[in-house]
Amino acid sequence: MIELNTLYHADYPAWAQRTAELLRSGCYAELDIEHLIAELTDMGKSERDELENRLVILLAHLLKWQYQYQTLSERWRECKGDSWRATIIAQRERIQKRLKKSPGLKSQFAAILTEAYADATQLASKETHLALTTFPSTCPYSPTQLLDEEYYPAASHDSLMPDQTSK
Repeated sequence: MIELNTLYHADYPAWAQRTAELLRSGCYAELDIEHLIAELTDMGKSERDELENRLVILLAHLLKWQYQYQTLSERWRECKGDSWRATIIAQRERIQKRLKKSPGLKSQFAAILTEAYADATQLASKETHLALTTFPSTCPYSPTQLLDEEYYPAASHDSLMPDQTSK
């Protein structure tokens, strides 16, 4: 029989299946511990990275909603509003699903949110062409607001162009 270490490099799905069989049967001495640890570590990173990526997209869209939406003409507001709303809904659903599948991420949520917010402001700035300084330096949304399907931030009047603040 091919050794697990070799199988890992030659046929990963077969390695994973054989590793699961060994774990179920309690044959721990036969396990490829080095690669098993690497895979478990990567799995945790992947789940964390997915949550962070989804938070970046959600946050960027909430920022665009708050800081750019009202500056768009009525025609564009209809299109952008529907698109942004759909993205916000989808990201909230995927974040909730990820947190249910990986409840351990809940304890890391605040730290992940802080990292995601920095990337989200960069993304929102690039997509809206608003200065990075337009956006707060720390996340203005609580975790509860982020996951509340009814929550959409009110327009920030600071972001409106001078000729639009009097309308």
